[in-house]
Amino acid sequence: MKKLCIALGALAVMATGASAQDKLVISTWGGNWKEGVQIVGKEFTKRTGVEVEYITGGTLDRLAKAKVAKDNPEADLVNTTGQVGYLYHADGLMEKLDWSKIPNAAKLYPMAKRSDYTVSDYVYVYTPAFRTDLMPKGFKIDSWSTLWGDEVKGKLALPDFDPSHIIIAATKLAGVTPEQWDQVKPKLLELKKNIKTFYQSDATSQNLMRTGESPVQVLLNINGYHLQKLGMPVEIDVPKEGAVVGVDVWGIAKNTKHKDWAEQFLNIALEPEMLAKLCNFHKCSPMSPEAKLDPEIAKLPGIFTSQEQIEKEAIVLDDKTYATLLPQWKVWFTENMMH
Repeated sequence: MKKLCIALGALAVMATGASAQDKLVISTWGGNWKEGVQIVGKEFTKRTGVEVEYITGGTLDRLAKAKVAKDNPEADLVNTTGQVGYLYHADGLMEKLDWSKIPNAAKLYPMAKRSDYTVSDYVYVYTPAFRTDLMPKGFKIDSWSTLWGDEVKGKLALPDFDPSHIIIAATKLAGVTPEQWDQVKPKLLELKKNIKTFYQSDATSQNLMRTGESPVQVLLNINGYHLQKLGMPVEIDVPKEGAVVGVDVWGIAKNTKHKDWAEQFLNIALEPEMLAKLCNFHKCSPMSPEAKLDPEIAKLPGIFTSQEQIEKEAIVLDDKTYATLLPQWKVWFTENMMH
């Protein structure tokens, strides 16, 4: 009897150890981004009984760790930016997606399938915004060219971590491709007189707008909505040339032992109802025309609810081009615009 009890105890320990390992592990960001992923994770667990574990960190930090753990990835699914997603699969860190196992992907906008390895569930935009009480009456930013105007002199703040938005906008104004960005360097240098400062984070951006130190900014639309919710007189404009789209993507880690679970998770994440729930939470644009947002969210500037609106109001760059040019842009911008 004693031997039987010991044997049963050993089996229980083994079962506990196995169940602890039988989780779907997701690599994502912390904060509200993790909270958004957890919306999908809870539904996934409800339907499958499989628990979800989250590994959080910075975008490039997580990429570096994934390279080290290439043969034995610590995460099964990766949630990252579109351009960094390209770096993952270019380094052989992602599985090629089997779209037949993710049927809800067929309902997405064409731009959502970023590659054979990555798919986007939502997008956001970087676009101009300003304090209406600190700018002249009737002031609007209906074109990116307004940021070069005298009314903005010494008032503009830009992100220091990603100069792509203003560079892409400058190429759009000049009628050249982002690959031809050398041609807009003089135009960008002309903007220096209007730049008050550069912000290092979302929190810094919001504080600069709150204090009025930089009442005109190129900012993440989601941050602008947050400021409006706090009662700040902030207007978010989508210029006639369009707002610069930021894309977040999903990819399945190469050599994952839970590919089938990862595919199930993605299929749930891409359901129109789940996309609507996620984008109502984040105030972003779902990548399916069937996702029905709350009316007050759908009408916000920078929120896309149709393919026609995307074509008219979005400036979208493919992930490979973005990943290739961004390092060049950062070096030039730091040396020539920030110093």
